[in-house]
Amino acid sequence: MDKVRLGIIGLGKMGSSYMKIAAGGNVADMELTAVADVLPDKRAQAVDLLGSKFPVFTSHTELFNSGLVDAVFIVVPHYHHTALTIEAFNAGLHVLCDKPAGVWTKQVREMNDAAAKSGKVFALMFNQRTTPSYRKMRELVSEGSMGSLIRANWVITDWLRNEQYYQQGGWRGTWDGEGGGVLINQCPHQLDLLQWICGMPQRVRAFCHNGKWHNIEVEDDVTAYFEFPGGATGTFIAGTGEYPGANRFELSLDGGKIINEGGKDLTLFRLNRSLSEVIPITTEYIKHIDYTTEKPEIDSVDPEHAGVLRAFAGRILRNETLVAEGYEGINSLLLSNAMYLSSWLDTTIEIPFDEDLFLAELNKRRKGVMHGI
Repeated sequence: MDKVRLGIIGLGKMGSSYMKIAAGGNVADMELTAVADVLPDKRAQAVDLLGSKFPVFTSHTELFNSGLVDAVFIVVPHYHHTALTIEAFNAGLHVLCDKPAGVWTKQVREMNDAAAKSGKVFALMFNQRTTPSYRKMRELVSEGSMGSLIRANWVITDWLRNEQYYQQGGWRGTWDGEGGGVLINQCPHQLDLLQWICGMPQRVRAFCHNGKWHNIEVEDDVTAYFEFPGGATGTFIAGTGEYPGANRFELSLDGGKIINEGGKDLTLFRLNRSLSEVIPITTEYIKHIDYTTEKPEIDSVDPEHAGVLRAFAGRILRNETLVAEGYEGINSLLLSNAMYLSSWLDTTIEIPFDEDLFLAELNKRRKGVMHGI
């Protein structure tokens, strides 16, 4: 094929945005050939944008069976991500799934198995992996030029949301509709980047506050503590009830510090002698270690969502590298599931954890049988 024929399932806020990208000529190796949504008003909006001759289906099944697409982009509420992805693989289609990969890890393992059996391309919309500052952080940590990780701290609270936000669609802000709050909705990108750059923590202690700032049953304020293999530790703080918020990702390493402000501004502090070199041999009180401050050179252009789509088409056509393999979607979910379980059980959780226990606890909340929800 010369171009990948793409179908989009789900035309809500993000689905409509992706539709405009795919239909606007931003992805040279791809053409949008069909869309689908169960809601009439969303289909009408698609017709207004794309024209009445463009195929707009009333269900994903119709689109899967239409013969008009080679690949699909799943952009529906979280609980439906895995089922629709598996169905698409069974229909012989390549799949790009929006974040998060699912709501609980056990269902995502089933999705990953279906992807492996299908032999089709499987990708996740982790577009923030294209952000130049985060790619540079990963490069610096991976190459080891600043030594081993000591601590990772991320405060991401610039997501102020009002009550109206949680009322739209009827599924937001609920355990049964969304599967959680800030962790499952806003944080998948940050949790993915955390493990992509620093590696997967092995131990988590979290405190999730439900409806602290809004009239919702899920969490809108989270503070978590991580322990990594090798002894590094970390904290992660997120919420949707602060203003002005912050977005500061800070890594302390044996050879200095990396600070990322707002996902754009990156500053390095390189020690002239590493901490592991200075601390054991110093005979006097340490007041200062000489260091240099750097603003590393990073790419000026971020391809963002269009870059993920281009890479998806490139893998299908030429076996090129994806921005994020679909199989990796489970990693950020392992973190959020562990954080939920830690808060629910009021204890530290080891990763891997009991995935059946997590699902049982989630289902209690979906059924509304927990006191106070």
